Formats: sequence, C-alpha cells, structure tokens
Amino acid sequence: MDFRQLRYFVAVYEEGHVGRAAERLSLSQPALSQQIRQLEHSLDLSLFERSNKRLLPTLAAHTLYNHAQPLLDGLQRAHEAMRNFKGQSLRTLAIGVLQTVRPSLVPRLLERVRKAQPHLVVQIYELSGLEIERRLLNGNLDIGISYLPPRQPGLHGLMLYEDELQLVIPNTHPLKDFKKVSIRQAAELPMLMLGEEFQIRQIWKEQLANQGRRPQVQAEMNTMGGILDSLAHTSLATILPGRAKEAAEDDQELLWKPLSEPRVPLKVGLVFRDAQRQQASVELLRTLLEEETDARLPGVSPRG
Repeated sequence: MDFRQLRYFVAVYEEGHVGRAAERLSLSQPALSQQIRQLEHSLDLSLFERSNKRLLPTLAAHTLYNHAQPLLDGLQRAHEAMRNFKGQSLRTLAIGVLQTVRPSLVPRLLERVRKAQPHLVVQIYELSGLEIERRLLNGNLDIGISYLPPRQPGLHGLMLYEDELQLVIPNTHPLKDFKKVSIRQAAELPMLMLGEEFQIRQIWKEQLANQGRRPQVQAEMNTMGGILDSLAHTSLATILPGRAKEAAEDDQELLWKPLSEPRVPLKVGLVFRDAQRQQASVELLRTLLEEETDARLPGVSPRG
C-alpha cells in the first residue's frame, strides 16, 4: 500500500463510481480498477461491494478512508511547502462542493474561472457538508459551496440562492398523483437516503424531530447519483433539494413532489474561514456564480 494507491482509493470512495473516479484522476477505468484490486489483494480485504455500476464501500473501506484522508492532506501540504522553497508555488483555489447543490454549478463554474483567471489552478472536491467544514477549518480548502448557516463556529457564509426539500418517488409510487406531500405523510414512508454524514439527512432528521418523529430509513447510499439511479427500481422514496432535479431531468421514472406543512427552505452559499484573507476569492466566485444562480446576494456576515 502506497500513497498513489491511497489517492486512487479515496477518489473511488468519494465518487462511488469507477468511471467518475477515473475521470477525476485522468486514468483509464481498467487501470484504476486494477489498482484497486491490487490494493485489496495487498490488504487481503474487500473494500467495495460491486453492484451493477455502483460501488458500495465496506466497513473496512470506511475505516481506511478515515485514516487515508489525513495522510493525503499532509502529503499535499508537504509538496506545497517544498515548492515554496523552490519559488514554484502555484496559485490554487481549492473548492469543496456538496453533491446535492445545483448540478449545473460546477461545470459552468470551471469554465468561467478559466476565462476570468486563466493562470489559476482550480481544485474542486465533491464532499459532504461535514467534510467541507472540517477541511475549511484545517486549511485544506479555501472555499465551500454548502448549506447555510455553517454549523461550525469560526466559519462565515454568503448566500447564493434558495432551494427547498422535495420528496422524490418512483412514478409507480402510491403518492404519484399528489401535487404536494405533507411532512407527516413523508415521515411515514420507507426511505433510501444519503448517509448520516450528509447535511440533507441531518436537515430531514431535524424536521421530523420537530414533530416527534424519526426518518424511516431502509437503505443508504453515499452518492446522490446512486440514489437517483436506484430509486425507480424500488418502492422507496428519498428527500433531496428541488434544484437537484437537474441531475435527473431526463428521467421520466422519477417524480419530484414539493413538501408542505411546512415547506423546508434551504439556503445555499459560499462558506469560508477567513473573511479578510478570502475576500478576493469569495468576490471572484460570487461574481462568476451570480448570473448562474440568479440571486440577490447579501453581504458577508459571520455564520451565514
């Protein structure tokens, strides 16, 4: 087991899909699959359960990821420190993005940053809200795109746009003809949801707790794409932000139902640690995303 294999493993773990991980790493899928098999062989452990196109991490994989991520973060900082000695430090902007925010944001953001700052190296990581805030606090991210307000003290927020939770169901579901679904109705439904580390799961849990209820989770996955791919083949429902529908707009097998009584609003925005040091980067991203999000943006304020 070496750092290269750990980097490959972390990419597959975070993406939940060999194809997307290979694209992120600029590798071929067969080469990446071989590296993961070699890592599993060297450990004499199975790290992923393979089901159709999805990869589900085993308990061993969760444990390895928790150990691997700090090691890779430290290695990256060591490389950057050594480049500084040689006067070769690159200007980089590391951005953590929730996979449940508007799917159009990242592709369009990349192109706009490239045109506005052609010499800026942009590093984008798709992470849970908890991991975004952790990396912001330890200095491994510059900016996050996440839900507001931040949950950790010492972080600031700048709103980009508003969204709301919706119920997503197969088109064969008993609630298929409902225009809206109440929180109480949704609380009774068996769910396929993102794991506990994701903010959407926590927001839903808090909404139900307000009514003395708990989520009826019967299955979990660690990627929104996996949930959307799987949902139509089940009798389960899920909870996602309404604008995430862009990721499944061609999928006629899924129905998106607004939640009511009450509706559950979401605020999505830029999250950062040092408002003064990050002012230029925040303003750059705010400006580039303003047209895309079509939102009126308030000023920077502590904790959202």
